Amino acid sequence: MLTNLRTKLTSSHIIVALAGILLTSLLANLLLENQFRQYIKANLRRQNQRIIAQIAQNYNTTISGWNPNDLTEIGMNALSQGLILKLKGTDGAIIWDATVHNNGLCRQMILHMADNMLSRYPNWRGGYVENVYPVVKNSRTVGTVNIGFYGPFYFQDTDLAFINTLNRILLGVTVLAIFLALFIGSFMAKRLSTPIAKVIQTTREIAGGNLDARSDSRTSIMEVNQLIEAVNNLALSLKQQESLRKRLTGDMAHELRTPLATLQSHLEAMLDGIWKPDSKRLKVCHDEIMRVNRMVKDLERLAKYESDNSSLVKTRFDPAELIQQLLLNYEPEFRNKGVKLKFTADHLRIMADRDKLSQAIINLLSNALKFTPSGGEVAIRLEAGPETITIAVKDNGCGIAPEDLPYIFERFYRADKSRNRQTGGSGIGLTITKAIVEAHRGTIRVTSRVGEGTEFQILLPVG
Repeated sequence: MLTNLRTKLTSSHIIVALAGILLTSLLANLLLENQFRQYIKANLRRQNQRIIAQIAQNYNTTISGWNPNDLTEIGMNALSQGLILKLKGTDGAIIWDATVHNNGLCRQMILHMADNMLSRYPNWRGGYVENVYPVVKNSRTVGTVNIGFYGPFYFQDTDLAFINTLNRILLGVTVLAIFLALFIGSFMAKRLSTPIAKVIQTTREIAGGNLDARSDSRTSIMEVNQLIEAVNNLALSLKQQESLRKRLTGDMAHELRTPLATLQSHLEAMLDGIWKPDSKRLKVCHDEIMRVNRMVKDLERLAKYESDNSSLVKTRFDPAELIQQLLLNYEPEFRNKGVKLKFTADHLRIMADRDKLSQAIINLLSNALKFTPSGGEVAIRLEAGPETITIAVKDNGCGIAPEDLPYIFERFYRADKSRNRQTGGSGIGLTITKAIVEAHRGTIRVTSRVGEGTEFQILLPVG
């Protein structure tokens, strides 16, 4: 598996690298070729201007004539550069002509330039080109010069050698880059494939049920480290969920076993004639049946909240008024237990399901009252933000242990392992609260310190 993964990574890396190198080389070659052509054409224009200036300098204004020897030297120098000169006077008479001076050399030069261009460009289409320029001396035209060459441009031997050498260097650099890409690609593929293969093996072990499997590989590649961390966190989360699932099964069995055992014992005693089926005994049975019934209704309500967010009936209302009404209903219970209630609020209007939000706040108030001793205080705070509102319920009760905080929103989870009736109901209230908040696209969070109290915060969008 590791070899296959490494081979695939190496192949894909090499293909991408080769494509990039070849494309870069091709573009570089085309760019250099175009720039060199432009340089040759510009150099040809500069040569022409220099030759015209030399011819004009040769003209003697005193005798209104030319120096034949100097013209011959200028013409032969131009011929060595691939240029054929023909100088005419103002009357059209030929003063000096390279083809007359050495026609064979001119023809040989043109053929040589053609061979140079065809060796570089096999499909080259060129020919003899002649440009005419005036010869001006002291602001007076003293003649014209025809400059012929192999056009539209040509490579001399030195030019051809330069461009061929440049191409060989570029080819060498390309080959070297390919070898480097192969080496670096193989090295990088090994660095990538080894930790990834270990992660794959870890995921297979997790899928096979080994939730203790972890990958301890570490690399200098941030993304691979993030993948390893994500898989390890997934394994940890699955293990925690498995533990919670087992605990949920036990908790549900406990919640059902207690009332059913009570019912069974009472009914058997009445059937055996030990107890008379009087109203007192029947009331105990009825209370246990209602306890089971409440738990089933809580589960049904939770399933509805979690599975059907579209069932929200949203209206626009002031949550401060809603909380004040709820506090009026709960005020006698707080007063009877000797717990002080405190409420501060910002007034605003939000879009939410009034009844379901009431249920969420009631669950938090019930929990706060339940775990706050006499003489304690429960503070409810409503704060308005630009995009969200915060509903906070804070008490100074017994608090929640750090090891229990991550699980308090799970079904049937209660920090009190005794699960007696004095410490609360079915353990679904906070799960329902979370479901209601998330149905409103909000979040709920909790902070707590043992012996100091707990604060729940509901954050809801305003709109």
